[in-house]
Formats: sequence, C-alpha cells, structure tokens
Amino acid sequence: MSGTGTETGVGPTGQAGTAEELRSRWLSSRRPKTETTLDLYCFAHAGGSAGEFMRWSGALPGIRLWAVKLPGRAPRQDEPPYARMNELITDLVEQVDFGQRDFAFFGHSLGAMIAFETARTLRRAGLRQPRALLLSSMQPPPIVTRQRAHLLPDDELLAEIERRWGALPLVVHQEPELRAFALRYLRADAELAESHEYLVEEPLDIPITAFVGDQEDRGQLGWDVHTRGSYAAHVLRGGHFYFRDPEQQAALLRLISGALSTQN
Repeated sequence: MSGTGTETGVGPTGQAGTAEELRSRWLSSRRPKTETTLDLYCFAHAGGSAGEFMRWSGALPGIRLWAVKLPGRAPRQDEPPYARMNELITDLVEQVDFGQRDFAFFGHSLGAMIAFETARTLRRAGLRQPRALLLSSMQPPPIVTRQRAHLLPDDELLAEIERRWGALPLVVHQEPELRAFALRYLRADAELAESHEYLVEEPLDIPITAFVGDQEDRGQLGWDVHTRGSYAAHVLRGGHFYFRDPEQQAALLRLISGALSTQN
C-alpha cells in the first residue's frame, strides 16, 4: 500500500507511478483539505460515476468528498473495467492510502458492496479502517443468486436493469451510440457484482448506517448483522435513486452529516 509521495506502485493498466499519482488516478475531489477534518469516499452504483456525489460537498461542511474513479468509467473509460470484485478491492487497498486521516465510506447499490468489502479488506490487512460505513440500497451479504445478467442479450439486459432499479432515460433507448455506451458500463458492472464471493468473517467494529428508498425491499436495511458498533437504518421517499429528488437528497445529507458528527 502506498504510504509516501515517493513510493511507487503499478496501476490496473500496468502503469507505474508514485503513491500520489496512483491516488490521483483513483480519486478526485474539489474541496481543499485545509478546510475539512474528515474524508468521505463515495462509491457509485452500477453504470454510474462517483462524480455524481461531488455536488454534495456544499451541504457537508467540514467533510472532504472524494469520488472513487473505477477503471472502465469516465474519466478512466479507456482502461479495461474490472470483472472480478476481489481483484478490484485488492488493487484499491494496495494503491490508495485511505488512512491519511479520519475517513468514512459512502456507497450506493454496487458501490455499497465495494465500500463494505474494502473496509473488511483494510481490517484483514491490519490497516486503518473507516470511521463509519454509510450503505445505500444494497442487500447485505450473503446474496444468493443464480442469474448472470451480464450474459444476457442487450435488450434483455436493459430490461433487467430497469426491472431492478427503474426506467433508464428514454434517450438511452433512442440513441444507438448512447445505448451502446450505457451497455458497456452496465454489462461490466453487472459482471463485477455477480463475481462477488462473500467470505464469512467476524462483524466489523465500524458503525453502519443503512439507507433505502421506500419503494425498495426493506431487507436492504439488514446490515446490523455486519457490525458490533452502532447501527441506524433510514427509509427515504422514492425508488432506487431516491437521492435524485432534491428534497430527499437534502434529507439524506442531513442524515449523513448527523451520522458522521456522532462519530467525532
């Protein structure tokens, strides 16, 4: 794992770089570190970019948001995406020094599982762990599924995505180039999610806060079995992307701020 700006490592495309270069490749932020006391790393949903969460910075004073940039997505869309969850988590922990100061993880949907497994891998490696896990719209493991959505034909894959998480923008269906672009991300992330192999371990000592839209399965709030720390669960109005509604986004950010302030 990178620890100084002069230490070198190898990125997912085989490119070597200093620890700071590797961190920059994986992460982006808009707020200066000097204005904040806590880092919040945000992991995006399938087919999405963590940059969607960067606009939340203004509503979270004292917190520096970091978008976790995965290969195969903008701005790393020219790199091959990961197909195996364990390989992604291993490289993420080896190449990004999360523990420079207090930090927490927020993940939505697929991002929630990546955040959870990254925290467990940090513990396994004896490294500093996040102060808190904020997990949104994801069923806690173990998840039993025989479906392999990433192998479906294009039309069936899009239909399955919409069945699970709601309608895609109409333009995705109408514009062939945009459709092909979206399918690339969605298929890669479906394969990544379906490669997840949960290993039974002791619960984390990290506080967990779970969020879910009120039109989703309430079983996604059952993350309490994975922590010996404090646990809170919140239902917000809306479907899978409840936070895209301005009112619900504001409610979510108040809950995030409160969850992180209680950990001071």
